[in-house]
Amino acid sequence: MFALRAQNRDATPDVRRMSSTRLIKRLGDVLEDARHDTSGNVAVLFALMLMVMLLGIGGAVDFGRWLHARRQTISAMDAAVLAGGRALQLNSKDTAGAIAAATKYYQDNIKTRIPVKSDDITFAPTDNGTAFSASGNAYIATPILALANINEMPLINAAKTEYSKAQLQVGGNAEMSIEIALMADTSGSMQGQKIRDLKDAAEDLVDIVIWDDQSQYTSKMAIVPFSADMRPPASMLDAVRGSNPPNIIKSGKTYRPVPCVVERIGTEKFTDAPPGPGQYVTTERQTNSSCTQPASDTITPLTNSKTALHAAINGLTIAGSTAGHLGTAWSWYALSPNWAPYWPSGSGAQAYDAPKLMKIAILMTDGEYNTQYTADGISGTSPNGDSNTQARALCDGMKAQGITVYTVGFQLGGNQTAIGTLNYCATTPGHFYDADDGEQLKSAFRDIALKISSLYLSR
Repeated sequence: MFALRAQNRDATPDVRRMSSTRLIKRLGDVLEDARHDTSGNVAVLFALMLMVMLLGIGGAVDFGRWLHARRQTISAMDAAVLAGGRALQLNSKDTAGAIAAATKYYQDNIKTRIPVKSDDITFAPTDNGTAFSASGNAYIATPILALANINEMPLINAAKTEYSKAQLQVGGNAEMSIEIALMADTSGSMQGQKIRDLKDAAEDLVDIVIWDDQSQYTSKMAIVPFSADMRPPASMLDAVRGSNPPNIIKSGKTYRPVPCVVERIGTEKFTDAPPGPGQYVTTERQTNSSCTQPASDTITPLTNSKTALHAAINGLTIAGSTAGHLGTAWSWYALSPNWAPYWPSGSGAQAYDAPKLMKIAILMTDGEYNTQYTADGISGTSPNGDSNTQARALCDGMKAQGITVYTVGFQLGGNQTAIGTLNYCATTPGHFYDADDGEQLKSAFRDIALKISSLYLSR
């Protein structure tokens, strides 16, 4: 390029002022003269040198036009995919709107570009809706280089590695760590297709929010299944409910402690104060000595292992009624630094004020909360109020600690009590989703992932 520019700079004024047509005509005249020149060799040599010089000058002009158009095209693509990605981030369902936004940004940014021979660059969501990319190419005509059978040049390289791509990356590329607790309804009404839809949506969420490189910024997630009761990991059971809880006899029946727990009674009932004397959660008691929640529905504490999270989701089993306040409480405990010492090693939450950290609770249910417990841990009337009342109080506490709360209703059928509780618990009305089918449930989880994402150009 520098050699070509030097040739152009050193050319005579007459040559620099010549149009490409005049240059070509002049070259033809010289060659014709050379053909008739009796001295022969000198004239031919001069003609060949002139041809090379003129092609060099013309090539420099074509190259300069190509370089200018290329830079403007790539810059326009970058702006376009960011615009499309941002639109996708705000509303993952409106892919047509995202494409329209990207196209408009592209067209606006190439208005002053040198006219091109063709341009078929388009934009679309990619990577399962977690990215927005450009494809296609644009070509610029090369009138001078056409003498050497180079009629056009692509503005994007043939390997297509220069296509702009806006990646929606959760946390890591925003220099932010995240902790997420997913409350998953495993009550009896989730039987059949509904639990399969939940598993599909939850696994999709895991794949988006848990990234591979955890060396600097971490992403961890907890799975908190709930139905009529909660099953914490066996290693922490005595620490959170007290050891050796006694049997209780009521109405001639013996209620025995089971390896599950229910609500907390007392002054700390709606807080995340650490468990201990006077602050234990209540052990559940049953006449048959068994939990409603099966062992497969044991809470999975915070982890960055996709393998462990997928296994926990795939193992979810249906049983029991809907004690949503229990799932709400344990989602909070999973994110609470006050409970960190009681979870298995390495799965405790960071401090609320840890730098560059987001804490997020996703509360999912398919119906109205309808089960609560006595002070003895027996299903019945609770001194804390009904399940909906308790859930709202617990949500107040979570939000006061800076936890962002998303709520997802699944096939609620217009149940206003359930909708009211989920709306109340959500950080804002925009944090509540009402999904009518499996695709909408997956879209809701994905939309949450995108909303907690950052947008950056990955290429």
